[in-house]
Amino acid sequence: MGTEILTAILGILLGVLAGSLGVRWLMIRRFKAEFFRRLEEAHGRAQDIIERAKLEAEKHRQRIQSKAESQARRIRKDLDRQRREFEQEVRNTRKNLEEKERQLEKKAESLARWERELRKMEKDLEQRQKALEAKENDLERRMQETTRKLEEVARMTQEDARRELLRQVEIQARHEAAQLIYRMREEARQKAEKEARELIAMAIHRCAASHTADTTVTVVPIPSDDMKGRIIGREGRNIRAFENATGVEVIIDDTPEAVTLSSFDPVRREIARLALERLVQDGRIHPGRIEEVVNKVKEEFDEHLMRIGEEAVAELGIAALHPELTKYVGRMKFRTSFGQNLLQHSMEVARLAGVMAAELGLNVEYAKRAGLLHDIGKVAPDELGGPHALVGGQLAKRYGENDLVANAIAAHHGDVPMQSPIAFVVAAADAISGSRPGARRESIEHYIRRIEKLEEIAYSHKGVERAFAIHAGRELRVMVQAEEVNDTEAFELARSIAQRIEEEMEYPGQIKVLVIRETRAVEYAR
Repeated sequence: MGTEILTAILGILLGVLAGSLGVRWLMIRRFKAEFFRRLEEAHGRAQDIIERAKLEAEKHRQRIQSKAESQARRIRKDLDRQRREFEQEVRNTRKNLEEKERQLEKKAESLARWERELRKMEKDLEQRQKALEAKENDLERRMQETTRKLEEVARMTQEDARRELLRQVEIQARHEAAQLIYRMREEARQKAEKEARELIAMAIHRCAASHTADTTVTVVPIPSDDMKGRIIGREGRNIRAFENATGVEVIIDDTPEAVTLSSFDPVRREIARLALERLVQDGRIHPGRIEEVVNKVKEEFDEHLMRIGEEAVAELGIAALHPELTKYVGRMKFRTSFGQNLLQHSMEVARLAGVMAAELGLNVEYAKRAGLLHDIGKVAPDELGGPHALVGGQLAKRYGENDLVANAIAAHHGDVPMQSPIAFVVAAADAISGSRPGARRESIEHYIRRIEKLEEIAYSHKGVERAFAIHAGRELRVMVQAEEVNDTEAFELARSIAQRIEEEMEYPGQIKVLVIRETRAVEYAR
């Protein structure tokens, strides 16, 4: 029973296995058939692609061949055209060469003709030269004979006659040259004087300023005469303490509501004035307070100088200066030159220079700055040696001023060459400010020495009969002897005297030299 069941199960399994194998075999055959079918289709498509590729390649080859043939035809045409052009150019060149050859042949013929004419002219010139030489020889012979006859008649050699003739020609030429120079200089001087007079008069009118300056005393106002006693103090101890601290003499007299400070040092006087005003305003006046206030004023004096300089700059309307230059400007207030306050003089020079620069179309700012700073060398530290103009120019350049401004400062007395019209304007403004009447005080001894020097220079020249310095030494009149000095020499004498004055003397403004030659014709009727 069990065996039959096992056999039956085995048979079923074998049947199932056989059926499965059969199905798989069928599937394999079907897949194989499908594979070969697709393979044949792919082969067919590949053949189609190959055929189409061949057709496309053939078409592409035909297009390339056609394009190459077209390009070859175009290149051939270009080559033909270039060949024709080259042939035409060759023909033109040959034609031009032939034309030039014909022209050269004509020129050669013309040159040959000119050469024949030149030979003919040379022969003519040789003949003429021979004729001229013969005439020259004859003329020389005649001149020698004439010269010999003239020497016999005049009893003068040829060399003496030549020297006499040259002397007469030289005298005549010098006379005519002197007259021409005098006429030209006189016309130029009159025209320049007229224009300069108008310009300077306008500048002075617009910039007139007072030149008076206290050189030794300063008057300090006080609220009442009772304050004089407090300033003197018990047994004079306050006034002594004040004088010891400031180095200034205090003069208290009957002048109402005023105290006078006396000192030759203007800086000391200014410190004393500020200290006294502060003490009077405070009311506490005793030796300790006096010493404290004076020391404080001395410490603040640099600020005071800065304020003075800033006020001057603001009044002139120019751009701010370097602080050190501003301090120098303030210090000029306490310096005088020939009795003229240096700050007032510098401000007037700045105004005059500004006006003249404006009229001449120059830079007004530079002119004013140079005018204001032109004398800062006079208040420079002692270690900076040299003329004040050069020192001022160095300071201006050191503290950033323009080169034109520095040159105008350094050149206003002629120590260095002037490099711009502004330098001439500043020098002229300085001369105007210092030389116009009332600007400066001059000692009688210096004035007399200058007058004597002018007359001495005049008398040192030959032919001078009398000489007078007039108009405060601004004009020198020279009378000459008519027998020794002729008209031409009179002009030369005036110029020579003027040159010596310029070289040997220092003077403000200008000095006019007038040479007078008087000719008197005397005859008696009998």
